[in-house]
Amino acid sequence: MAKGKSIFVCQNCGAVTRRWQGKCESCGEWNTIVEEAEPSGIGAAAMRRLDKRRAFALEGLAGAPAEEARIVTGLHELDRVAGGGLVPGSVTLIGGEPGIGKSTLLIQACAALARRNGRVVYISGEESTTQVRLRAGRLGLAEAKVELAAETGVEDIIATLGLGEPPSLVIIDSIQTMWSHTVESTPGTVTQVRASAQSLIHFAKKSGAAVILVGHVTKDGQIAGPRVVEHMVDAVMSFEGEGSHAFRILRATKNRFGPTDEIGVFEMTGGGLSEVANPSALFLAGRDASSPGAAVFAGIEGARPVLVEFQALVAPTTLGTPRRAVVGWDASRLAMILAVLEAHGGLKLGQYDVYLNVAGGLKIVEPAADLAAAAALVSSLVGASLPAHAVYFGEIGLSGAVRPVPHAGLRLKEAAKLGFKRAVTPPPPKERDETVKIARAEISSVASLVAEIAASGVQPAKAARG
Repeated sequence: MAKGKSIFVCQNCGAVTRRWQGKCESCGEWNTIVEEAEPSGIGAAAMRRLDKRRAFALEGLAGAPAEEARIVTGLHELDRVAGGGLVPGSVTLIGGEPGIGKSTLLIQACAALARRNGRVVYISGEESTTQVRLRAGRLGLAEAKVELAAETGVEDIIATLGLGEPPSLVIIDSIQTMWSHTVESTPGTVTQVRASAQSLIHFAKKSGAAVILVGHVTKDGQIAGPRVVEHMVDAVMSFEGEGSHAFRILRATKNRFGPTDEIGVFEMTGGGLSEVANPSALFLAGRDASSPGAAVFAGIEGARPVLVEFQALVAPTTLGTPRRAVVGWDASRLAMILAVLEAHGGLKLGQYDVYLNVAGGLKIVEPAADLAAAAALVSSLVGASLPAHAVYFGEIGLSGAVRPVPHAGLRLKEAAKLGFKRAVTPPPPKERDETVKIARAEISSVASLVAEIAASGVQPAKAARG
């Protein structure tokens, strides 16, 4: 018998080489190349047949695009992130840390859609059907008409799903456990994950069923496996949260049928995941407005305004190198704000440890949070409490200037709805919106912000300024 040929595949990026090497030349990672058998079997033979060619018709750009129908699951936060619902024939990849609640979210979505008379199939590759039933029983969803199976063979799954009425939604939990007999490789490898995903995508496009693939994540929060799978699917979502917080954030990082900056907010309760209709009130609940170092930021997540609290602690240190710790915000952004405060705000922060936290476990990525972070830092340094009824937003440049940010009207309306009376913002580039009943204090530079907060502070402010 002829010896089978081998290839060497990088488990991080999917690059293929003919020999083993310690470092992948494509992605630069070490010890990620694994020897695998060269693809063979029915699928591989079909890929090699290039002599059978078929001509197809070409179309022009003119013509009205067809409106995509949506499969509304009934979970409003999930439908919001998906762009109004799942598109028939689409494939979505959802990743998250172990125990964060991915299976709970999907079993609740299955039950909600099943109540709307849709055929829903849940395929578990990691748990038995008994374990899934126990979870559904704890959530009070045991009576939902969800079809359940514990299987890992992709060909068997597709053959089963093809029987009877095409399903509206198919859950594959998880894609790393699936395997195809057309590929001679162990489950979880790059070759198997890619082949299994390709087969399920082909089924989704052919049948019109919406397919959701659950993916494992690496230590740094990235979806494990080849990045090519993320390019193959229509949408990529991440389910985020901190174990010490009850909040869970569903965030879209790729979506061919909707926005990519939308989020859905859930709260983990004893009865499963509960949708949060007003995240701002939840994130601000229980805050101590009289404590120095706390500033409320009026942010935008997708099309939704969200108010969160920035908490800062600036404490003297005896160490030669002061500590800089941040949770929920970009550490390099914090370093930039501290440098601007020293260069243009007249503050001396080299003898202080700096700690910054976004309350509630939400991760803020937009630069509009610069002004709120700076206000919290200055407030903690001078020991002055910021006004309890004020919100902050604005981008800080390296020159010390405070620059305008988009969607100022939405931020102000959300702040006014929650009872805030004052907004500290950069000067607007256009005429201000007089319909928003909230006072605006325009800050044009970091120096003005420091002077305003220090004027209401205590004596340590004089020692802090250079």
